[in-house]
Amino acid sequence: MISGWLFDVSDFSVLPGRGIQCLIDGKLILVGNRKLMTESGIDIPTHVENFVVELEESAKTGILVAYEGNLVGVLGVADPLKREAAIVIEGLGKMGVIPVMVTGDNWRTAQAVAKEVGIQDVRAEIMPAGKADVVRSFQKDGSIVAMVGDGINDSPALAAADVGMAIGAGTDIAIEAADYVLMRNNLEDVITAIDLSRKTFTRIRLNYVFAMAYNVIAIPIAAGVFFPSLGIILPPWVAGACMAMSSVSVVCSSLLLRRYRKPRLTAILEIVVE
Repeated sequence: MISGWLFDVSDFSVLPGRGIQCLIDGKLILVGNRKLMTESGIDIPTHVENFVVELEESAKTGILVAYEGNLVGVLGVADPLKREAAIVIEGLGKMGVIPVMVTGDNWRTAQAVAKEVGIQDVRAEIMPAGKADVVRSFQKDGSIVAMVGDGINDSPALAAADVGMAIGAGTDIAIEAADYVLMRNNLEDVITAIDLSRKTFTRIRLNYVFAMAYNVIAIPIAAGVFFPSLGIILPPWVAGACMAMSSVSVVCSSLLLRRYRKPRLTAILEIVVE
């Protein structure tokens, strides 16, 4: 034992989707969910199971603690919901985006949280590799999938998604696996990223129209295609000016994106599918 209440810990290991285990003064300590206890042959009394269920139904995660093969405690852990979570979920729906919760947490806790924020589709008790499988299942159905995550367990799904968005305050592994990094720890940035991407893509298509207008209309006229029938032809200097203007129009159109303003939180619900 060292100073205060801190003990020497050895053989610490993370068990993905289950919990952790370590040795303290040579004694085995397990901290995790029911699956970890069951795999370790530790019985969970009925009254403890009922207490864990109560925690889960109140949107908390029940964490079991075992010492040398005996269950000795239960912890109730909860992440406070972000204040903007519910309105962002509703805003995504207005944009035609279907939100899905994919979590390694238990079903009761996941459903309680999903109910608070308004998510209908919940996939719970999913292992890290399973999250990537969920992403691929949506892709097989023809959907374009964006994954938002911040932890090590999210990195396989972030890499598998068409667009991976990592929260800036997340782990380095998640950030490296993502395509986008949302610098603020704010879910509103998900709305901003999607809205800006859509406007950028719309601008790209408009630029193609500007560029093709010269190729489809001006070049045939300059080449004299319509001269025999209509007597129309463009002088070389006019054709050159039109070509320059087609490039200038594309550049000016692209520069308009500099005037982009992200949707305000109060205006998110006014977004409609284009």
